Amino acid sequence: MFNLLQKVGKALMTPIAVLPIAALLLRLGFGDIPYLDGTVAHIMKVAGESIFSNLDLLFAIGIAYGLAKNNDGAAALSAGVGILIAKAVYLQIDPELNMGVFIGIIIGVLAGTLYNRFHTIKLPEFLGFFGGKRFVPIIMALSAIVVGILAGYFWHYVQGAIDAFSHTIISLEEIGSFIYGTLNRLLIPLGLHHILNSVFLFQVGDYAYLKDGATVVANGDLHRFFAGDPTAGVYMAGFYVVMMFGLPAMALAIYLSTPKSQRKKAGAILAGVAFTSFLTGITEPLEFLFLFVAPLLFVLHAILTGLAVATAHALDIHHGFGFSAGFFDYVINYKLATNPILILPLGLAFGVLYFVLSYYTIKIFKLTIFGADLEEEKAETSDETQAFIKALGGAENIVSTDACITRLRMEVKSSKALKDEAFMKLGAKGVIKPNETTIQVVLGTKAEKIAEKIKSAL
Repeated sequence: MFNLLQKVGKALMTPIAVLPIAALLLRLGFGDIPYLDGTVAHIMKVAGESIFSNLDLLFAIGIAYGLAKNNDGAAALSAGVGILIAKAVYLQIDPELNMGVFIGIIIGVLAGTLYNRFHTIKLPEFLGFFGGKRFVPIIMALSAIVVGILAGYFWHYVQGAIDAFSHTIISLEEIGSFIYGTLNRLLIPLGLHHILNSVFLFQVGDYAYLKDGATVVANGDLHRFFAGDPTAGVYMAGFYVVMMFGLPAMALAIYLSTPKSQRKKAGAILAGVAFTSFLTGITEPLEFLFLFVAPLLFVLHAILTGLAVATAHALDIHHGFGFSAGFFDYVINYKLATNPILILPLGLAFGVLYFVLSYYTIKIFKLTIFGADLEEEKAETSDETQAFIKALGGAENIVSTDACITRLRMEVKSSKALKDEAFMKLGAKGVIKPNETTIQVVLGTKAEKIAEKIKSAL
């Protein structure tokens, strides 16, 4: 079950990668930007809305593609077929039913699983044309009918539980925001934070608005924010405080607590990952610098994140992002936000808090972020791909290769004998071994490129 959740979390990154352009198009379509008004603005707006209105379809296709062996398009096609059928069936039973992105997740997981199980199936000769990959959309269509029937008659019980959870979280106000912010960071080592995000950003809360004369319902903090809900953005605003100010301040604290003999190399590393966090909101390269060598510092970071999200909530700050809470999204979505200017003084205050607490935590507990290995040069190799394959125990030890935005995600026959140091010499920021057959290597944004090279070499 844990492995499945990890795989789904990774697969979610495929459809989520579409959201930045959707958010940008929607933002450009609000008609308040010079030379982008009238017809041009309307085109931008409907283009962005078309993506947000079909998140369930995107999630289904993206997850199926991400879960399928070799990311085969037959799985994505099957997911598209499946969600069209499932929705048609359950809407016949209950025309008011709205499953949000959950139907996309369910169909995506089912399509990916069915592809992996049946893509090599052999049928009798007279049915041979429908064997192999062509069989997957067929079995998916039949399965989708079952899913649609079950959803039509029983999903309202699940929806009741989701609504109860949503109302509870919303009623908790700042406490609910604190819980979400803290868990969002604590789940990063397990790769399960994407699952949590899919609930809060795409399911918690609903907002009805008119589109082409018809009432449309937006679910989740992110979708509601870009649909114009003035109460949305409450679970996203605090992350700007952390990613633009808090983590860069923590990087400074780590730098100043590093022995002077190592500061030059440490500074080069820290400056790069801190600037990445500030500009784009990509935080894992920085977080994995201290996650394993100083877990106490990571727990402090998680608690401060929860506190930042809760404080932004208390100050009635509403802001959102299509990609992550970096400077780019802060500026692009500024006019859609409520009290966004308060993020700046709040960020400076949290920057000081992050710096002071991080610096003295490192000093008091004598934490070592950069050890002697900082002096070692990265492994020189004319073939980086072969070096990674060797570090993974050789081609015979590799079962499957995949990646998300910042992590190389591998299934291996055994991870016991694999040495973290081998990956560190290749530029890894951290190594996670959730179990004996899974290993994740944090590489930053080059992870997907490395994964593709490994696939090609095997």
